[in-house]
Amino acid sequence: MEDTASALDWLSMSLELLAGLVLFIYAVTLLSEAVKAIADDQIRTWLARFTTNRFTGVLTGTAATAIVGSSSVTIIMVITLVNAGLLTFVESLGVVMGSNIGTTFSSQLIAFNVDEYAPIGLFVGFLLLSVSKSDRWRSIGRIIFALGLIFFGLHLMGEAMSPLKNYQPFIQVIQELENPWLGVLVGAGFTVLIQSSSATMGIVITLASQGMMTLPAGVAVMLGAEIGTCANTLIASIGRDRAAIRTGIFHLAFNITTVVIGVLVVDEIIQAAEWISNGASLERKVANAHLIFNVGGVAVFVGLLGVIAKALHWLVPDKRKELTSV
Repeated sequence: MEDTASALDWLSMSLELLAGLVLFIYAVTLLSEAVKAIADDQIRTWLARFTTNRFTGVLTGTAATAIVGSSSVTIIMVITLVNAGLLTFVESLGVVMGSNIGTTFSSQLIAFNVDEYAPIGLFVGFLLLSVSKSDRWRSIGRIIFALGLIFFGLHLMGEAMSPLKNYQPFIQVIQELENPWLGVLVGAGFTVLIQSSSATMGIVITLASQGMMTLPAGVAVMLGAEIGTCANTLIASIGRDRAAIRTGIFHLAFNITTVVIGVLVVDEIIQAAEWISNGASLERKVANAHLIFNVGGVAVFVGLLGVIAKALHWLVPDKRKELTSV
C-alpha cells in the first residue's frame, strides 16, 4: 500500500500554498495602500497631534495600526514624521507601543474564520471598482476587494495544507515548535523572509483552525513574528536623523525584551488565553494570546518610557536637545 508521504502531491500542495501566501501578502499591501489613499493625511495628523503623552500615543498607535492593517506601515510613518521634525522621538514611543496592540486586530479578524464568504468581498469590491466614478468609492471598493482577497488567500493556504493533517513528520515538526525558543526562532525567521507578521499569524491561525497547530506552538511562533516584524522598520531607519534611528532601535529593543519575557511566562499567557476564550475555538485562543501578550507588554513598560527615552538618547546622542518629559 502506498504510504502517506508518497501519496501526498507535494508539487500541487507547494504551488497552492505559495499562491495563497502571495495573494494574502498582496492583499494586505493593497488594503494598506487603499486605506492610506483615503485617510493618509488624517492618520498623519492624528499621529502628529494626539501624542501629547504616553497614553494618547498608545491609543493613537493602536487605532492607526488597526485602520491601516500593518504595524510596519504605522511605524514607518512615525519614523518619517520624527525625521521631518513633526513628531519628537519621545512622542513616538507610545505610538510604537500602541502599534503592537493594533496589529492584533488582524489576528482577531482572521480568527472569525469567514473565508467561505471571501467571494462576496471579491465580487462587491470588484463591482465598486468597475462601476464607480468616484475616487472615494473606488478606494472603498479596493478595501472590500482586499479584505475578500485576504480571506481567499487564507482559504487557499488552508486547502493546501489540509493533507498534512495525518502526515506524521509534519505533526512532529509542529510538536517541536512547542519548545518556545525554537518556535520564536522559526516565527522570526519566517516573518523576516516574507516581510509580513500578519501573514505569519494568518498561517498560524489557519493551521489552528484545522487542528494542525497546538496553542503552545502557535503562541511560540507568534512571539517570533513580533521580532521578525522589526526588519522593515530598521531598514526604514537607515539614513534618517538620530531621533528617527532611536525610534527604530526602540521598536526592536521593545519587541525583543517583551518576547524574552513572553517566553519566560509563556505558560501563563496560554492559561490566560484559555481562560478568556472560555471554550472558544483554538484559532480564537491563538488570537487572544496575541492580544494578551501585546497588551501585557505595553502595560509593563508604558510607565518606564521616561527612563527608556533617556537611555536611548544616551545610546544614540545628537547635538540637538529634543528630549522632553514623557
